[in-house]
Amino acid sequence: MINANIIQVIPCQNATSTVTGSGVDIRNYTGTLQVVFASSVFGGTTPTCNVKLQDSPDNSAWSDISGATFSEVTDAADLTQMISIKADEQARYVRAIATLAGTSPDGNIAVVAVGKKKAGYNSSQSI
Repeated sequence: MINANIIQVIPCQNATSTVTGSGVDIRNYTGTLQVVFASSVFGGTTPTCNVKLQDSPDNSAWSDISGATFSEVTDAADLTQMISIKADEQARYVRAIATLAGTSPDGNIAVVAVGKKKAGYNSSQSI
């Protein structure tokens, strides 16, 4: 068994406007979190999707995480991207925001993180 846990940051969904994920508590994680953004071909006229990560100490006041942005997605093709953040260097909560623009943008998106929990913390989502 691999000692990793999957965290849903933005559950897979069809997006037609900006999606703000719920805050995810990462205080029990250590080391690097691999964050994956997956999207389908976008419909609409000149659609774009920009995804960034934010953190918060209290799940209320949010700040952008420096360098934690994915490349802009257009209507070109299905796409999967990955970035890394250090769990120990972030505030307690992390979320993703997917900002859609263009005329009638429409596409499927998901953001997940894979990381290791600190010693002594178990999860039913181990892979």
